[in-house]
Amino acid sequence: MKAETLRALWGFPKNYRMRASILLLSAYIVLALGAPLIAPQDPYDPLQIQAWEASSPPGSSGSSGYMYLLGTDGLGRDVVSTILYGLRLSLLVAVTSTAIAAFIGLILGVSAAYFGKWVDAIIMRVVDLQLSLPTILVALVAIVTLGPGVDRIILAIVIVQWASYARLARGVALSEIGKPYVDAVRLLRLPTWRVLLRHLLPNSVAPAITLIPIELGHAVALEATLSFLGLGVPIDKPSLGSTVANGFQYLMTGQYWISVFPGIALFGLIASINFVGEDVRRRLDPRSSSHDA
Repeated sequence: MKAETLRALWGFPKNYRMRASILLLSAYIVLALGAPLIAPQDPYDPLQIQAWEASSPPGSSGSSGYMYLLGTDGLGRDVVSTILYGLRLSLLVAVTSTAIAAFIGLILGVSAAYFGKWVDAIIMRVVDLQLSLPTILVALVAIVTLGPGVDRIILAIVIVQWASYARLARGVALSEIGKPYVDAVRLLRLPTWRVLLRHLLPNSVAPAITLIPIELGHAVALEATLSFLGLGVPIDKPSLGSTVANGFQYLMTGQYWISVFPGIALFGLIASINFVGEDVRRRLDPRSSSHDA
């Protein structure tokens, strides 16, 4: 990664909205990592779930003496606990899928630019085909083909996201190939993998950094959408999307807390990721008049 990229990212933004977004996202990450220690109940453990306390309103006291601050869902699980564990799972799926998609997309994009000819033609035609299709359609086809499960939904999101990184990396790599250092390493007859991974790829990564936060927010939203449709993570492993879906049927009966509170948490997570991504883009975009405008 170039030194100017690190300098551009260094420092806390002066914009109060960006500050609030960074603090909110940091809080989400801390809560997700500390869920097993913070959550009063393990929603994965059926022995800790009191089925007779299902759909208890916020502020209710449980048989164990604990107050359900946000109530319980239709299965008797504490809503606070499902939010914390759901946040943990949603971030795990989003971060893992985005990292894998970025790695695959960058490698394929740089390879297309470096080798050219039929390699470039094949990779970019696949990229064009995928980007021409609606994201949710590609995700639905992938998850229906692969089946439900955390690992499969990660793979489905990777299938959706890699093409954006490949197109971006190819454009940057094409401009890098014409520079003297690429000609120099070719004259040294270094192995192709070394030219790609040690020289060309690191100099093509910076623009992808602006795309990663955006795609991370998209991954959270896509996982929530698939889980809401019942095609995401299993019901016994709550994510924010599946938690919202589980309480949707209770809205008409006035039991709003089962869906509303997880929905607020999901909205805050996606908003904070998008605002942080906007701050990263401002700092790395040379056309931006001010980093902290």
